[in-house]
Amino acid sequence: MPDFDLPWVEKYRPKKLDDVVGQEEIVKRLKAYVKAKNMPSMLFAGRAGIGKTASALALAHELYGENISRNFLELNASDERGIDVIRGKIKDFAATLPYGDVSFKIIFLDEADALTRDAQQALRRTMEKYARTCRFILSCNYSSKIIEPIQSRCALFRFKPLSDEDIIKRLKYIAEKEKLHVTDDGYKAIVYVAEGDMRKAINTLQVAAIISKKITENVVFKVASRAKPEEARKMVDLALKGKFTEARKQLDKLLYEYGLSAEDILLQLHREVIEMDMDDRAKLEIIDRIGEANFRVTEGANERLQLEALLAELALLAKK
Repeated sequence: MPDFDLPWVEKYRPKKLDDVVGQEEIVKRLKAYVKAKNMPSMLFAGRAGIGKTASALALAHELYGENISRNFLELNASDERGIDVIRGKIKDFAATLPYGDVSFKIIFLDEADALTRDAQQALRRTMEKYARTCRFILSCNYSSKIIEPIQSRCALFRFKPLSDEDIIKRLKYIAEKEKLHVTDDGYKAIVYVAEGDMRKAINTLQVAAIISKKITENVVFKVASRAKPEEARKMVDLALKGKFTEARKQLDKLLYEYGLSAEDILLQLHREVIEMDMDDRAKLEIIDRIGEANFRVTEGANERLQLEALLAELALLAKK
């Protein structure tokens, strides 16, 4: 049986920069910092699950080795976002001298764009005061939410989205280690569900491995509570052919057999419509209506009613 003592996201987190997937240019620059044993403060920007935290930890492991716990502090700004954290934990850690042959410590602040503006101003002053003995790595989804004085003190690294090939390559490595058999359509299904997020892909693989050591497309969509792409596309096709009753039956299947929420269905419909072979103007009209339905659902409107209204609108579009 596979070892589930540790989440696989942690178990297979890269310990070396060479193991970081899909960010070759960034890894090359970080390796140069390791070789020089010197680096600026850095701002890592990009969507979730593409290697920002993995790169920061791999960099710290290569710099500090066994001394990492004394020289590296990791905080999540979405949990500890106030000015007291800056004045307390961060300032206390930054004020002490580094241990070993590297002349600085590193503070890694994940989700730094969640820090309040006052906390960011306090962080700016801390970065200035302890620049000789401490470097900062700030990770965020949106660099525009970081105040300009902090941005100007950091080297900016923009992490690119991971390709399907990058994700599958890492999944195959984990599957081999865990002695799993994953079919080709199983890998494609995980990539579809993950939407470019490596963390989500690995979590999906682990959950699927609990059910079966042979992981197929059906297993993946079952554990991910997602419909197969063709199921969502079929509902749109039926509605666009004016077959409202049949489209409604397909909606029932997505709601009750797959257990999807209205928002899940709308997001999947949006994704499928983008890929469908149809006139761009028709796509624009459909996406506009999906967006309207999603807005109403998030505002608290009845989910079933909004989904059926969307199908009705698509059926009326077909008549035009």
